[in-house]
Amino acid sequence: MDGRAAEDALLELLNTTPVVAGSVRDALGAPADGRAWARAHGGTGSGEEVAVLVAARDALQDVVRGRRDPECLNEFLQDVSSVPGVARGGLEWELRVPDARRLPVELVLTWARVEESRPGRLKPCGNPECRRFLLDRSKPNSARWCSMAECGNRMKARRHYQRVRDAGAGTQ
Repeated sequence: MDGRAAEDALLELLNTTPVVAGSVRDALGAPADGRAWARAHGGTGSGEEVAVLVAARDALQDVVRGRRDPECLNEFLQDVSSVPGVARGGLEWELRVPDARRLPVELVLTWARVEESRPGRLKPCGNPECRRFLLDRSKPNSARWCSMAECGNRMKARRHYQRVRDAGAGTQ
């Protein structure tokens, strides 16, 4: 995966537990759904891979939300190596990891690259009722919601309603 595709896949993984109709829906929860998601993102779709992917997703979500230290991600990087080689006229690095762990490891490494190159840009949605995440690619790093159409409008409407209500209470 190239950089942008890897970042998109990381964001898609983080967003596999959205709130739908008031309850959390796990897009990787059913075996067939997990296998399909993994295959669609370059994985093998094996049961072992999906299990590691779910564990990595849960850990990454907690890290991005600040609930766990990033060191918890070390368990996914055990026995992983990167070996240099010359190909296509340049230096390339080959990731050496068992197939069942390749996709989760690549996504953890993508998280690390994002944190190093753009700290604070990968964050949870500002809507406390939302479980999604966003990768703020805006120049001023001012994005707060996973979707302006959904969470952004909802939060702005709530604040407006609260201001109107507070102003009405102050005049009585």
